[in-house]
Amino acid sequence: MKASKLLEPADKVEASLLEKLEVQRLPRHVAIIMDGNGRWAQKRHLPRIAGHSAGVRAAREAIETCARLHLSALTLYAFSVENWRRPKTEVNFLMRLLREYLKKELPVIHENNIRLLVIGRPAELPDGVRSDLERGIELTSKNTGMKLVVALNYGARAELVDAFNALLDGVRSTTTNGALANLRVNEQMISDHLYTAGLPDPDFLIRTSGELRISNFLLWQIAYAELYVTDVLWPDFNRARLLEALLEYQSRERRYGGLASESGDSYTGSNPGDSNSAGSGASRSNSGRS
Repeated sequence: MKASKLLEPADKVEASLLEKLEVQRLPRHVAIIMDGNGRWAQKRHLPRIAGHSAGVRAAREAIETCARLHLSALTLYAFSVENWRRPKTEVNFLMRLLREYLKKELPVIHENNIRLLVIGRPAELPDGVRSDLERGIELTSKNTGMKLVVALNYGARAELVDAFNALLDGVRSTTTNGALANLRVNEQMISDHLYTAGLPDPDFLIRTSGELRISNFLLWQIAYAELYVTDVLWPDFNRARLLEALLEYQSRERRYGGLASESGDSYTGSNPGDSNSAGSGASRSNSGRS
């Protein structure tokens, strides 16, 4: 099926891209490092906060597009554990912007059957932000469409620390000290204790603004993800840019360390080591499941 059957193009450029995009070859899970808001504002001699506001519009368009294309999950890197080092005025603005976004967009997200999930350490977020997030998670908890995963106060190293601590706490609570001493950990045990437990690993990681680094994002989960870096700054990453990225994904040959399949179709099936169910949609943080 062509993507044009699912999404109404805004112009001829989008129409052309949609005609080339095959729904059955889309990634199940797209993760995006939304970078470049500050540089976007600087280029226009605007304050950094103007770039963050413009970035919200790009996020809205990406969410709508991915949901209409029936992706299983979209993960957006919204605020890292390192972002607390930014000026207090900027951090406070980002928190206010998040609350305003939730107030305005949550009804639309719910109406479109999208399920909101949060990964990271939400217990360390301001009370108002945490309350708004909990309300959104609860409101959309029974939705069966795309899972919108927002990484807030997130860091992949912190996630792995929390996963191992949760795993050890679980063993301590159910076994004797002798059993703990003989504990052997495997990949599935670690995956089951990550914030993303229950979600498929990302097939496709997009980073805007041209920076060639992962920035402590989903280090475990993107082991087999296709990487796509564009010089486009996040506020300028519109629907056409996203469609271009998805077309690039479809041109990739995913081998997972093996040989190309004789049929040439390397997009079916799940990532090696990805035993998470695409339909379960559970989400973990260090404070428990959301």
